Amino acid sequence: MSVVVTDAGFGPGTEAEVVPLAHLTDQTAVDLSNTDDPAALAGHLDRLALIRVAFPAFNDGRAFTIARRLREMGYRGKLLALGPVIADQYAMLRRVGFDGAEIPDDLAQRQPWEHWQFRAGWQAHDYQARLRA
Repeated sequence: MSVVVTDAGFGPGTEAEVVPLAHLTDQTAVDLSNTDDPAALAGHLDRLALIRVAFPAFNDGRAFTIARRLREMGYRGKLLALGPVIADQYAMLRRVGFDGAEIPDDLAQRQPWEHWQFRAGWQAHDYQARLRA
């Protein structure tokens, strides 16, 4: 099982049918690995409701770049980090375009909502947005 973390708190894991990029046809939800090229989704972004990008380990940051590229390509749907990301990474996840993270139940037990909530005010600490203003 899994837990979805958003600014609003913990919620149930994804229940939609999510397919890997290699099997994407007309589905509305896809999983990307941290090595997939987001450009492969260029013709599909307008119909995708959910994209999850894998974090195989908390110290592998390639998914941050994928999220930013998807948002720059115009993706407006739900974008989740998938895997063992930690609460300390939440502010950065949100800054690059993720809507939240889908984490394993055992991680949610070790890092309850209060750990994530501490970082949920990420917008107040978004120095790049303040510089652009």
